[in-house]
Amino acid sequence: MTSANASSFTSQPLIFQPPNGPARHGTFDARDWEILSRYWHPVAFSSDVKETPISATLLDEPLVVFRSNGAVVAASDICPHRGAPLSKGWVEGGNIVCPYHGLAYGSDGKCRHIPSQTGSPIPDRLHLTTFAAQEAYGLVWVSLGGGHEPLPAFPAWDEAGYQQILPPSIDIKASAGRQTEGFIDVAHFAWIHHDSFADRANPEVPTYSVERRPNGMHAEYVSTVSNFPKSMQRRAPEGFLWRRIFEVDAPFFARLTVHFPEGGRLSILNAASPISARLTRLFVPIVRNFDTDRPLEEVYAFNRQVFEEDRAIVELQRPEDLPIARTAEAPILADRSSGAYRRALSEIGLGQAYVA
Repeated sequence: MTSANASSFTSQPLIFQPPNGPARHGTFDARDWEILSRYWHPVAFSSDVKETPISATLLDEPLVVFRSNGAVVAASDICPHRGAPLSKGWVEGGNIVCPYHGLAYGSDGKCRHIPSQTGSPIPDRLHLTTFAAQEAYGLVWVSLGGGHEPLPAFPAWDEAGYQQILPPSIDIKASAGRQTEGFIDVAHFAWIHHDSFADRANPEVPTYSVERRPNGMHAEYVSTVSNFPKSMQRRAPEGFLWRRIFEVDAPFFARLTVHFPEGGRLSILNAASPISARLTRLFVPIVRNFDTDRPLEEVYAFNRQVFEEDRAIVELQRPEDLPIARTAEAPILADRSSGAYRRALSEIGLGQAYVA
Protein backbone atom coordinates (compact mmCIF):
# COMPACT_ATOMS: atom_id res chain seq x y z
CA MET A 1 0.00 0.00 0.00
CA THR A 2 1.46 3.32 -1.07
CA SER A 3 2.10 5.89 1.63
CA ALA A 4 3.61 9.35 1.73
CA ASN A 5 5.84 10.04 4.71
CA ALA A 6 7.02 13.50 3.75
CA SER A 7 4.80 16.58 3.89
CA SER A 8 5.43 19.14 1.16
CA PHE A 9 3.42 21.95 -0.36
CA THR A 10 2.80 21.97 -4.07
CA SER A 11 4.98 24.49 -5.81
CA GLN A 12 2.29 26.41 -7.66
CA PRO A 13 1.46 29.95 -6.48
CA LEU A 14 -1.72 30.03 -4.45
CA ILE A 15 -4.77 31.88 -5.67
CA PHE A 16 -7.36 31.89 -2.92
CA GLN A 17 -10.96 31.87 -4.03
CA PRO A 18 -13.93 31.63 -4.10
CA PRO A 19 -13.70 35.42 -3.78
CA ASN A 20 -16.91 35.57 -1.77
CA GLY A 21 -15.92 32.90 0.74
CA PRO A 22 -18.22 29.89 0.90
CA ALA A 23 -19.43 28.28 -2.27
CA ARG A 24 -22.71 29.66 -3.55
CA HIS A 25 -25.58 27.88 -1.82
CA GLY A 26 -23.06 26.58 0.73
CA THR A 27 -24.21 24.75 3.86
CA PHE A 28 -21.91 26.50 6.36
CA ASP A 29 -22.27 29.74 8.24
CA ALA A 30 -19.99 32.18 6.40
CA ARG A 31 -17.82 32.92 9.45
CA ASP A 32 -17.44 29.23 10.34
CA TRP A 33 -16.53 28.45 6.72
CA GLU A 34 -13.80 31.07 6.72
CA ILE A 35 -12.31 29.63 9.93
CA LEU A 36 -12.49 26.02 8.77
CA SER A 37 -10.93 26.93 5.40
CA ARG A 38 -7.67 27.88 7.17
CA TYR A 39 -7.08 24.29 8.27
CA TRP A 40 -5.82 21.25 6.39
CA HIS A 41 -8.35 18.53 5.60
CA PRO A 42 -7.79 15.18 3.85
CA VAL A 43 -9.58 14.72 0.53
CA ALA A 44 -8.13 11.51 -0.97
CA PHE A 45 -5.65 8.69 -0.57
CA SER A 46 -2.24 9.45 -2.07
CA SER A 47 -2.30 6.12 -3.89
CA ASP A 48 -5.53 7.12 -5.68
CA VAL A 49 -4.14 10.37 -7.06
CA LYS A 50 -2.37 9.72 -10.32
CA GLU A 51 -2.27 11.60 -13.61
CA THR A 52 -5.94 10.79 -14.19
CA PRO A 53 -7.83 13.59 -12.39
CA ILE A 54 -10.21 12.71 -9.56
CA SER A 55 -12.98 14.78 -8.01
CA ALA A 56 -13.39 15.62 -4.33
CA THR A 57 -15.43 18.08 -2.30
CA LEU A 58 -14.26 20.07 0.72
CA LEU A 59 -16.39 22.62 2.59
CA ASP A 60 -18.89 22.56 -0.31
CA GLU A 61 -16.11 23.41 -2.79
CA PRO A 62 -15.84 20.94 -5.72
CA LEU A 63 -12.18 20.11 -6.32
CA VAL A 64 -10.14 18.42 -9.00
CA VAL A 65 -7.04 16.64 -7.71
CA PHE A 66 -4.29 15.30 -9.95
CA ARG A 67 -0.54 14.85 -10.31
CA SER A 68 1.54 17.12 -12.48
CA ASN A 69 5.06 15.75 -12.99
CA GLY A 70 4.72 13.86 -9.72
CA ALA A 71 3.45 16.75 -7.59
CA VAL A 72 -0.10 16.84 -6.25
CA VAL A 73 -2.26 19.71 -7.46
CA ALA A 74 -5.69 20.72 -6.12
CA ALA A 75 -7.88 23.22 -7.95
CA SER A 76 -11.50 24.28 -8.22
CA ASP A 77 -13.22 21.71 -10.44
CA ILE A 78 -14.40 24.20 -13.01
CA CYS A 79 -12.87 25.44 -16.23
CA PRO A 80 -13.00 29.27 -16.29
CA HIS A 81 -13.78 29.17 -20.01
CA ARG A 82 -17.24 27.56 -20.01
CA GLY A 83 -17.61 25.95 -16.61
CA ALA A 84 -16.94 22.32 -17.51
CA PRO A 85 -15.66 19.97 -14.76
CA LEU A 86 -11.94 19.44 -15.15
CA SER A 87 -12.18 16.14 -13.26
CA LYS A 88 -13.71 14.72 -16.47
CA GLY A 89 -10.57 15.68 -18.37
CA TRP A 90 -7.06 14.25 -18.38
CA VAL A 91 -3.42 15.21 -17.77
CA GLU A 92 -1.06 15.59 -20.68
CA GLY A 93 2.53 16.82 -20.37
CA GLY A 94 1.89 17.93 -16.79
CA ASN A 95 -1.12 20.04 -17.82
CA ILE A 96 -4.75 19.26 -17.04
CA VAL A 97 -6.89 19.31 -20.18
CA CYS A 98 -10.52 20.41 -20.15
CA PRO A 99 -12.80 17.80 -21.79
CA TYR A 100 -15.06 20.44 -23.39
CA HIS A 101 -12.73 22.53 -25.57
CA GLY A 102 -9.29 21.08 -24.84
CA LEU A 103 -7.86 24.08 -22.97
CA ALA A 104 -4.77 22.98 -21.03
CA TYR A 105 -3.74 24.41 -17.65
CA GLY A 106 -0.40 24.07 -15.86
CA SER A 107 0.13 23.20 -12.21
CA ASP A 108 0.30 26.94 -11.46
CA GLY A 109 -3.23 27.36 -12.83
CA LYS A 110 -2.25 29.32 -15.93
CA CYS A 111 -3.75 28.36 -19.26
CA ARG A 112 -0.98 27.04 -21.51
CA HIS A 113 -2.83 26.12 -24.66
CA ILE A 114 -6.07 26.86 -26.52
CA PRO A 115 -6.34 24.37 -29.39
CA SER A 116 -8.85 26.47 -31.38
CA GLN A 117 -6.55 29.52 -31.53
CA THR A 118 -2.94 28.33 -31.65
CA GLY A 119 -0.50 31.22 -31.57
CA SER A 120 -2.96 33.81 -30.27
CA PRO A 121 -2.56 35.54 -26.89
CA ILE A 122 -4.12 33.72 -23.91
CA PRO A 123 -6.32 35.94 -21.71
CA ASP A 124 -5.18 36.28 -18.10
CA ARG A 125 -8.69 35.39 -16.97
CA LEU A 126 -8.10 31.82 -18.15
CA HIS A 127 -6.53 30.87 -14.85
CA LEU A 128 -7.59 28.09 -12.50
CA THR A 129 -8.29 28.65 -8.84
CA THR A 130 -5.63 26.52 -7.13
CA PHE A 131 -5.31 25.61 -3.45
CA ALA A 132 -2.52 24.59 -1.12
CA ALA A 133 -2.03 20.80 -1.15
CA GLN A 134 0.38 18.38 0.47
CA GLU A 135 0.76 14.68 1.25
CA ALA A 136 1.14 13.06 4.66
CA TYR A 137 0.13 9.79 6.37
CA GLY A 138 -0.84 8.27 3.02
CA LEU A 139 -3.39 11.04 2.37
CA VAL A 140 -3.70 14.16 0.23
CA TRP A 141 -4.49 17.22 2.35
CA VAL A 142 -5.95 20.50 1.06
CA SER A 143 -6.42 23.90 2.66
CA LEU A 144 -8.80 26.27 0.88
CA GLY A 145 -7.57 29.24 2.88
CA GLY A 146 -3.83 29.12 2.32
CA GLY A 147 -2.62 26.35 4.63
CA HIS A 148 -1.22 28.59 7.35
CA GLU A 149 -2.38 26.39 10.23
CA PRO A 150 -0.18 23.37 11.04
CA LEU A 151 -1.00 19.95 9.67
CA PRO A 152 -2.39 17.63 12.37
CA ALA A 153 0.50 15.69 13.90
CA PHE A 154 0.63 11.90 13.72
CA PRO A 155 4.22 11.06 14.75
CA ALA A 156 3.53 7.34 15.17
CA TRP A 157 3.11 7.06 11.39
CA ASP A 158 6.88 7.17 10.89
CA GLU A 159 7.99 5.20 13.97
CA ALA A 160 10.29 2.27 13.28
CA GLY A 161 8.70 -1.14 13.76
CA TYR A 162 5.16 0.09 13.14
CA GLN A 163 2.99 -1.15 10.30
CA GLN A 164 1.19 1.54 8.28
CA ILE A 165 -2.46 0.72 7.50
CA LEU A 166 -4.96 2.73 5.45
CA PRO A 167 -8.50 1.37 5.76
CA PRO A 168 -11.08 2.57 3.22
CA SER A 169 -12.73 5.89 3.98
CA ILE A 170 -16.27 6.05 5.36
CA ASP A 171 -18.95 8.59 4.41
CA ILE A 172 -21.13 9.72 7.30
CA LYS A 173 -24.31 11.78 6.91
CA ALA A 174 -23.49 13.91 9.94
CA SER A 175 -21.37 16.89 10.89
CA ALA A 176 -17.63 16.47 11.35
CA GLY A 177 -17.91 17.88 14.88
CA ARG A 178 -20.45 15.25 15.95
CA GLN A 179 -18.27 12.45 14.53
CA THR A 180 -15.09 13.75 16.19
CA GLU A 181 -16.76 14.08 19.57
CA GLY A 182 -18.14 10.57 19.24
CA PHE A 183 -14.64 9.22 18.60
CA ILE A 184 -13.32 10.56 21.92
CA ASP A 185 -16.44 9.59 23.91
CA VAL A 186 -15.69 6.70 26.31
CA ALA A 187 -19.14 6.26 27.87
CA HIS A 188 -20.66 4.89 24.66
CA PHE A 189 -18.38 1.84 24.38
CA ALA A 190 -20.66 -0.56 26.27
CA TRP A 191 -23.76 0.47 24.35
CA ILE A 192 -22.70 1.20 20.78
CA HIS A 193 -19.76 -1.22 20.52
CA HIS A 194 -21.20 -4.18 22.42
CA ASP A 195 -21.02 -6.39 19.32
CA SER A 196 -17.51 -5.41 18.25
CA PHE A 197 -15.35 -5.15 21.39
CA ALA A 198 -17.10 -3.77 24.50
CA ASP A 199 -19.48 -5.28 27.07
CA ARG A 200 -22.79 -3.92 28.38
CA ALA A 201 -22.02 -5.64 31.68
CA ASN A 202 -19.01 -3.32 32.02
CA PRO A 203 -20.44 0.19 31.41
CA GLU A 204 -18.83 2.19 34.22
CA VAL A 205 -16.35 4.89 33.22
CA PRO A 206 -13.53 5.25 35.76
CA THR A 207 -12.46 8.79 36.62
CA TYR A 208 -10.01 10.06 34.02
CA SER A 209 -8.00 13.23 33.57
CA VAL A 210 -8.22 15.79 30.79
CA GLU A 211 -5.57 18.39 30.04
CA ARG A 212 -6.34 21.39 27.85
CA ARG A 213 -3.67 22.08 25.28
CA PRO A 214 -3.26 24.77 22.64
CA ASN A 215 -5.92 24.13 20.01
CA GLY A 216 -7.17 20.96 21.71
CA MET A 217 -6.93 18.51 24.60
CA HIS A 218 -5.20 15.40 25.97
CA ALA A 219 -6.98 12.72 27.97
CA GLU A 220 -5.82 9.43 29.48
CA TYR A 221 -8.38 6.76 30.22
CA VAL A 222 -7.67 3.40 31.91
CA SER A 223 -10.28 0.65 32.16
CA THR A 224 -10.84 -3.09 31.80
CA VAL A 225 -12.67 -2.65 28.46
CA SER A 226 -10.75 -4.75 25.94
CA ASN A 227 -9.73 -3.33 22.58
CA PHE A 228 -9.44 -6.74 20.93
CA PRO A 229 -12.30 -7.79 18.64
CA LYS A 230 -14.78 -10.09 20.37
CA SER A 231 -13.33 -13.09 18.53
CA MET A 232 -9.83 -12.37 19.89
CA GLN A 233 -10.50 -11.23 23.47
CA ARG A 234 -9.03 -14.42 24.89
CA ARG A 235 -5.63 -12.89 24.07
CA ALA A 236 -5.96 -10.30 26.85
CA PRO A 237 -4.62 -11.43 30.27
CA GLU A 238 -7.16 -11.65 33.09
CA GLY A 239 -7.64 -8.23 34.68
CA PHE A 240 -5.50 -6.41 32.09
CA LEU A 241 -5.88 -2.63 32.30
CA TRP A 242 -6.28 -0.97 28.94
CA ARG A 243 -4.70 2.47 28.67
CA ARG A 244 -6.14 4.76 26.02
CA ILE A 245 -4.65 8.17 25.25
CA PHE A 246 -6.86 10.61 23.33
CA GLU A 247 -5.41 13.78 21.79
CA VAL A 248 -7.51 16.27 19.85
CA ASP A 249 -6.58 19.14 17.56
CA ALA A 250 -9.40 21.46 16.60
CA PRO A 251 -11.33 21.45 14.49
CA PHE A 252 -11.78 17.79 13.50
CA PHE A 253 -8.68 15.71 14.24
CA ALA A 254 -8.21 13.18 17.02
CA ARG A 255 -5.47 10.67 17.81
CA LEU A 256 -6.02 7.54 19.87
CA THR A 257 -3.15 5.43 21.20
CA VAL A 258 -4.11 2.13 22.82
CA HIS A 259 -1.68 0.14 24.98
CA PHE A 260 -2.10 -3.58 24.26
CA PRO A 261 -0.69 -6.54 26.22
CA GLU A 262 3.01 -7.43 25.83
CA GLY A 263 4.04 -3.92 24.82
CA GLY A 264 1.68 -3.68 21.87
CA ARG A 265 0.70 -0.25 20.64
CA LEU A 266 -1.96 0.85 18.20
CA SER A 267 -2.46 4.45 17.09
CA ILE A 268 -5.29 5.86 15.00
CA LEU A 269 -5.65 9.28 13.40
CA ASN A 270 -9.36 10.13 13.18
CA ALA A 271 -9.50 12.75 10.42
CA ALA A 272 -13.08 13.87 9.78
CA SER A 273 -13.15 15.81 6.52
CA PRO A 274 -16.19 18.12 6.10
CA ILE A 275 -17.52 17.59 2.59
CA SER A 276 -20.43 19.78 3.66
CA ALA A 277 -22.05 20.76 6.93
CA ARG A 278 -24.02 17.49 6.99
CA LEU A 279 -21.68 15.09 5.18
CA THR A 280 -18.30 13.92 6.47
CA ARG A 281 -15.70 11.70 4.84
CA LEU A 282 -13.74 9.90 7.52
CA PHE A 283 -10.12 8.86 6.98
CA VAL A 284 -8.42 6.75 9.66
CA PRO A 285 -4.71 6.01 9.11
CA ILE A 286 -3.60 3.35 11.62
CA VAL A 287 -0.23 2.08 12.83
CA ARG A 288 0.56 -0.89 15.08
CA ASN A 289 3.66 -2.74 16.27
CA PHE A 290 2.04 -6.17 16.69
CA ASP A 291 0.27 -8.72 14.47
CA THR A 292 2.13 -7.24 11.51
CA ASP A 293 2.08 -10.62 9.77
CA ARG A 294 -1.72 -11.01 9.95
CA PRO A 295 -3.96 -10.23 6.94
CA LEU A 296 -4.94 -6.58 6.65
CA GLU A 297 -8.46 -7.67 5.73
CA GLU A 298 -8.99 -8.41 9.44
CA VAL A 299 -8.10 -4.82 10.32
CA TYR A 300 -10.31 -3.40 7.58
CA ALA A 301 -13.27 -5.51 8.68
CA PHE A 302 -12.95 -4.64 12.39
CA ASN A 303 -12.38 -0.96 11.65
CA ARG A 304 -15.45 -0.89 9.41
CA GLN A 305 -17.59 -2.63 12.02
CA VAL A 306 -16.62 -0.17 14.77
CA PHE A 307 -17.12 2.94 12.66
CA GLU A 308 -20.37 1.65 11.15
CA GLU A 309 -21.66 1.19 14.71
CA ASP A 310 -20.72 4.82 15.39
CA ARG A 311 -22.18 6.04 12.11
CA ALA A 312 -25.56 4.47 12.82
CA ILE A 313 -26.05 6.60 15.96
CA VAL A 314 -24.22 9.79 14.90
CA GLU A 315 -26.43 10.14 11.83
CA LEU A 316 -29.47 10.18 14.15
CA GLN A 317 -28.24 12.85 16.59
CA ARG A 318 -30.15 16.11 16.82
CA PRO A 319 -29.38 18.86 16.33
CA GLU A 320 -27.17 17.77 13.44
CA ASP A 321 -24.51 20.33 14.35
CA LEU A 322 -22.40 19.99 17.47
CA PRO A 323 -23.68 22.36 20.18
CA ILE A 324 -20.81 24.16 21.90
CA ALA A 325 -22.70 26.67 24.00
CA ARG A 326 -22.45 25.67 27.70
CA THR A 327 -26.23 25.82 28.08
CA ALA A 328 -26.87 23.38 25.23
CA GLU A 329 -27.37 19.70 26.07
CA ALA A 330 -26.86 18.18 29.53
CA PRO A 331 -23.37 16.77 30.28
CA ILE A 332 -22.51 13.87 32.60
CA LEU A 333 -19.27 13.16 34.48
CA ALA A 334 -17.92 10.96 31.68
CA ASP A 335 -18.07 13.93 29.27
CA ARG A 336 -14.84 15.60 30.39
CA SER A 337 -13.24 15.07 26.99
CA SER A 338 -16.30 16.36 25.16
CA GLY A 339 -16.38 19.52 27.25
CA ALA A 340 -12.72 20.25 26.56
CA TYR A 341 -13.22 19.63 22.84
CA ARG A 342 -16.19 21.95 22.61
CA ARG A 343 -14.25 24.70 24.41
CA ALA A 344 -11.40 24.27 21.91
CA LEU A 345 -13.83 24.74 19.02
CA SER A 346 -15.18 27.87 20.66
CA GLU A 347 -11.68 29.26 21.18
CA ILE A 348 -10.74 29.02 17.50
CA GLY A 349 -13.75 31.23 16.84
CA LEU A 350 -16.44 28.84 15.63
CA GLY A 351 -20.06 29.80 16.24
CA GLN A 352 -21.37 29.68 19.80
CA ALA A 353 -24.66 28.00 18.92
CA TYR A 354 -23.73 25.15 16.62
CA VAL A 355 -20.71 23.97 14.71
CA ALA A 356 -21.06 22.06 11.45
